[in-house]
Amino acid sequence: MSATSPATVIPLPQPVLLPIEGSSDVFPVRRVYCVGRNYADHAIEMGHDPSREPPFFFQKNADNLLPPGTPFPYPSLSNDVHYEAECVIALKSGGGNIPLGNALDCIYGYAVGIDFTRRDLQAEAKKLGRPWEVAKAFEYSAPVSAIVPASRLGHPDAGRIWLDHNGKRVQDGDLKQMIWKMSEIIAELSKLFVLAPGDVIMTGTPAGVGAVKKGDRVECGIDGIATLSVTVA
Repeated sequence: MSATSPATVIPLPQPVLLPIEGSSDVFPVRRVYCVGRNYADHAIEMGHDPSREPPFFFQKNADNLLPPGTPFPYPSLSNDVHYEAECVIALKSGGGNIPLGNALDCIYGYAVGIDFTRRDLQAEAKKLGRPWEVAKAFEYSAPVSAIVPASRLGHPDAGRIWLDHNGKRVQDGDLKQMIWKMSEIIAELSKLFVLAPGDVIMTGTPAGVGAVKKGDRVECGIDGIATLSVTVA
């Protein structure tokens, strides 16, 4: 270390790196944003009006991401952990107030992921008007597949998104059913935050969410993009 560089008083955190499909390169993660209730049928099953109101966002931490091939450890303080299959966007550029017409240019690639949620803690937070972090931003709560570059597959606006729980199809939707599309999500999010390379966006889940228990196997995918298999440990 040079004489002008200060020493860190504790070791630097390890970077969060996601694999790239078909490459030895990796994608460094900065932030993780999530879109709430972005499929009408899921909004209805959660007891909400699916009207196209402005989207709302919450966050997970970068180190909540769980790389493919790693078991999901069932979290503490919950007896009702739900799966939510989602399309994941990885950004190569960003900014604030990104014009809608430029939004897709910010995307490096796509993946499929699972937003595991401590539903009982989320319900309690909603009842008390509290933030959702304890329900959403816990350790390893976001398994994600390898990222497929947009240069290889383009920018899909349709494609079957599905999830099998112990071999039974429980979520079965299509990206075209998203209330807010990929470009709109980026444009709206950039009004609230300055987006940057390395940001990851989980874009919402279709209907059919449900609980898992230890020993379960969850498989999900987006046709034409990626698949992911996770064991609950």
